[in-house]
Amino acid sequence: IAQGNLAMTYERLGRHELAQQMKRDVYSGRLELYGEENDSTIRAAYSYAHSLSLLQRFDEAKSLLLEMTPSTRRILGENHDITLAMRSSYASALFEHADATLNDIREAVTTLEETERTARRVLGGA
Repeated sequence: IAQGNLAMTYERLGRHELAQQMKRDVYSGRLELYGEENDSTIRAAYSYAHSLSLLQRFDEAKSLLLEMTPSTRRILGENHDITLAMRSSYASALFEHADATLNDIREAVTTLEETERTARRVLGGA
């Protein structure tokens, strides 16, 4: 927990590379200790993917999010805030990539539309 908190502090200070390395270590440790289908591992994966996106390492972020999303849906459910955040982050990684194709952008739009519908249903419209 302390290492994850320290990584978030580094991220807030703009030390994104160091934060990403620490978040990778936290995710790897939780994956090894608890396995992929664990709430703590899922949260660490999301945090790690977020830090990869901040560094514009979109291919790595997409890969991790694609890998973890099925487990996240099974363990936390389709309507959980982390599931929604992961789907949104995946869409962002698709369209923010400098080499995004038209198909990537279409997939991002579809993902965001589905995520928005779920969020409105679960959280209510604003």
